[in-house]
Amino acid sequence: MADPIKHKRLKKELRLLDVYAIATGATLSAGFFLLPGLAAQQAGPALILAYAIAALPLFPAMFSILELATAMPRAGGVYYFLDRALGPAWGTIGGLGTWLALILKVAFALVGMGAYIALYMPELHIVPVAVITALALGGLSLFGAGKGGRLQILLVIGLLVLLVVFFGAGGMQLQPAHFEGFLASGVDAILSTAGLVYISYVGVTKVASLSEEVKDPERNLPRGVILALTTAVGVYLVGTTIIVGLVPQAELQGSLTPVAVAADYALGETGKLLLSIAALLAFISVANAGMMSASRYPLAMSRDHLLPSVFRRLGRFGSPTNAILVTLLVLVATIVFFDPVKIAKLASAFQLLMFALVCAAVIVMRESRIDSYDPGYKSPFYPWMQIAGIVFPMILIVEMGTVSIVFSLALILVSVVWYLSYGKPRVARTGAIFHVFERLGHLRYQGLDTELRGILKEKGLRDDDPFDEILLRSQVIDLEEECSFEAALTIAAHKLEKVIPLTSDEIVEQIMVGTRIGATPVTRGVALPHFRSTAISQSEMVLMRARNGVRMARYNPQTLEEEGSQRVKALFFLVSPDSNPSQHLRILARIAERVDEESFADQWLGAQQRNALKEALLQSDRFLLLCLDDETPAHELIGRPLYDVVFGEGCLVAFLTRRGKTFVPNGRTLLLEGDRLTVIGDETALNDIRRRYQPDGATCSTEQSLEE
Repeated sequence: MADPIKHKRLKKELRLLDVYAIATGATLSAGFFLLPGLAAQQAGPALILAYAIAALPLFPAMFSILELATAMPRAGGVYYFLDRALGPAWGTIGGLGTWLALILKVAFALVGMGAYIALYMPELHIVPVAVITALALGGLSLFGAGKGGRLQILLVIGLLVLLVVFFGAGGMQLQPAHFEGFLASGVDAILSTAGLVYISYVGVTKVASLSEEVKDPERNLPRGVILALTTAVGVYLVGTTIIVGLVPQAELQGSLTPVAVAADYALGETGKLLLSIAALLAFISVANAGMMSASRYPLAMSRDHLLPSVFRRLGRFGSPTNAILVTLLVLVATIVFFDPVKIAKLASAFQLLMFALVCAAVIVMRESRIDSYDPGYKSPFYPWMQIAGIVFPMILIVEMGTVSIVFSLALILVSVVWYLSYGKPRVARTGAIFHVFERLGHLRYQGLDTELRGILKEKGLRDDDPFDEILLRSQVIDLEEECSFEAALTIAAHKLEKVIPLTSDEIVEQIMVGTRIGATPVTRGVALPHFRSTAISQSEMVLMRARNGVRMARYNPQTLEEEGSQRVKALFFLVSPDSNPSQHLRILARIAERVDEESFADQWLGAQQRNALKEALLQSDRFLLLCLDDETPAHELIGRPLYDVVFGEGCLVAFLTRRGKTFVPNGRTLLLEGDRLTVIGDETALNDIRRRYQPDGATCSTEQSLEE
């Protein structure tokens, strides 16, 4: 059996606009351009209310998916979340089932656009057109998510512009008589219709399966998805109101082109043509977004050994080539051999079940109390939001009827059979639910905590993490003689006891306990002894360089017996408040990320000045060295007091090095020729300083004499 191993990650190519376009484009298609006519058959004018009710169960699912996606931005979306929370059996059900449901949704969109094509080319067969479109979108996906994202932006912009024109013209011609008998169909019919049109909204969350490819997912995923859902709800409610207000019920009910019919009333034949074009843009948009999202499920499951390894191979452009090809093959087969319009409706109940499970996954992850579970966005109103997200879908599933439920059970059965026959013998992994069980006296899966720590390292620091401040006030120790870890720890503890309310003996005991149980990371000749305490209010750190090495014993974490030793030349002693464990781990992850870089060892061991040791840990994109020289544009700063120099909001001159000595300047410090400034701050502001004072890319030398 195998645990997940490190795999090549997908390129981060998707920005906020890409996320918004993918989420919006995955939502505005059949739900708006096809379903209003069918919904009118059941609910009459109250189809507007049905669309409003249908959106309610999505909010808990959306908030839950955003929390999980910002904590675990990995390909696979629902699969990955369920696998890590509930275990690989549920992950297999979520992965295979959602993959097939997405393919059905894409097929439904490609075949569904035939109704609008038939308005102008009734002799054209939709199946060949759908297949050609699928092949084109599949081919585009092979070039990476960035290319698909660019196309998505163009499609969504075109769609929204045409809809705004339609809404503006139609909103001024509504017929009040069309809204008479608004609730005549009854509550049951309205709820049943809500279950029918619920599928209209679910696409907004599919971008979560692409979260690994999103730049700054903690910021861009929540903003993009929430903006997309706001757009979708607005379009559905305003759009259905206009459709009902323009088209008589007798003509609307059963229509497969309700938007074109309404546009004809509002704008005549030209409007009908424009909105038919909008419908085609919408269908292609949802197919493109669905194609990208669906192909990431085989990739993610293959990484975890639940599907053959062939699906995790990346192609020349960094895309999961084989996963895309098999998704495309199944999609084309569905279009050619089945009726996607009928089958896709059956998948709605399964997607509702997945959303309920995602809400349960948030409860499990929170109650597992894994320190490294660190979402950048937390769902509001926990746990009531999640409880509602479990209950509401179940009500809608019951309303959808026996056939949809049986179809969902069939998907679950197929997934379980696959897991038992293929996946279970190959994985030795459990979900976070075992961490909940551990609190009740059962087992836990330590590998999940390790995996989440790796994700923390990849995500990096948050903007409000005080890493630079902690580093700037940290104390530096430079050891010349070889010594034991215990001796080095004692020296560091005496430094720390001056800034935290713990004695040196208490500090030594805390760190030694962590070292014996394997909680002190050691990598590439660097050790990170650390602990958290309720006695302190802010993080503190001691940096120690040991040119001749510190001998560290290796302990068996089960027997606590010594098993050999290792030599380290850099030690970072970190203590943090117990109230913020995830920030503590992010700081450790940032240090680990830096020491893994090839340049670290040379810069650390070659530093001739204590503050140069601090500079060795600073993020390269968060600081710069600026030399004041008469031959450079920075000469204009010479002779000015520091308070008179404006580098940009958020920038700070951390150190000033003058004639081999480094100190922390104040506002009255007069800048002289030959000074070297260490400036920290926001990447954008630092780039502006580089443009102003280092146009030729010149940098400062870090060679300085050792400060006593």
